[in-house]
Amino acid sequence: MSGALDFSGRATASVNKLAGDIVDRLVAGADRYRVSVSRGSLGELLIDAGAKAAGGVEAGLLLTEICMGGLGRVSLAHSPGAAKWPFWLTVSSNDPVVACLASQYAGWSLQHEKFFALGSGPGRAQARVEKLFEELPYSDKAERVTIVLEGDRPPPAEVVTKVAAAAKVEPANVAFVYAPTQSLAGSVQVVGRVLEVALHKAHELKFPLENIVDGIATAPLSPPHPDFIQAMGRTNDAIIYAGRAHLFVKGSAEAAAELAKNLPSSNSRDYGRPFAEVFKAYKGDFYKIDPSLFSPAEAVVTAIETGETFRAGAIDEKLLDASFG
Repeated sequence: MSGALDFSGRATASVNKLAGDIVDRLVAGADRYRVSVSRGSLGELLIDAGAKAAGGVEAGLLLTEICMGGLGRVSLAHSPGAAKWPFWLTVSSNDPVVACLASQYAGWSLQHEKFFALGSGPGRAQARVEKLFEELPYSDKAERVTIVLEGDRPPPAEVVTKVAAAAKVEPANVAFVYAPTQSLAGSVQVVGRVLEVALHKAHELKFPLENIVDGIATAPLSPPHPDFIQAMGRTNDAIIYAGRAHLFVKGSAEAAAELAKNLPSSNSRDYGRPFAEVFKAYKGDFYKIDPSLFSPAEAVVTAIETGETFRAGAIDEKLLDASFG
């Protein structure tokens, strides 16, 4: 089955179908990717990619592509971007609004009693329960769906039932892939949000989403840390102080220049300290942190109709080193 139409009326692929194919690869290669595969009490598919299972960088790369609904490519290669941290993730998509906002964005609050996690991945585009989908025309209709959780345990039956009901599928047709931020796979998939962060910031700046036609972004692979706050800080700092995003947009050169100017994290009042310090300064209250901090360090925006390119921001190696240790 296919997804709905995009902003331009073009038929688009099913993000759950594409992601499901990657889930199948992960299941078939469970030993290779060091993940654990099981079925929950309602028949839901559970894939532990970094909690009790070892997981790893390769599992994290696949996890990131699952988050993007199969509409993104994720690779790891050497980069001269930072002297001490030479290996960087590169994420690209020729359908970045659907891949990043309709799928990858961690916008679905899933909780029951003591369990809480933010759900990301293509299942969001089928459930469409978030306010964000009032602005996104894309909706999916697939026979099975996938949700990715940044956490160290699988969801309880009540959350499984909630997801299945919202997506209009049986619980046995829901896959949950989970890994904590402290794990290798978990850290990879968070840093792999560097393009998504740029798309979300563009949306917050009220840039027309239908004018974003392609995107590519890169950020250094952050070393994991056993402490959750430090691990979270490092993955965020990889983007905030070293992330680079290049967006290709339609519309005027003036609009592209304005987007490039306002996109970088250096526009935030909270810029200038490792994220773990910022988080502690606000006593762990995410909502007190300036939202504009969650942005790539450097922005490049090309107005494809005029051929002009605009740049703003810069990588801050000192702050990256301070964060990564």
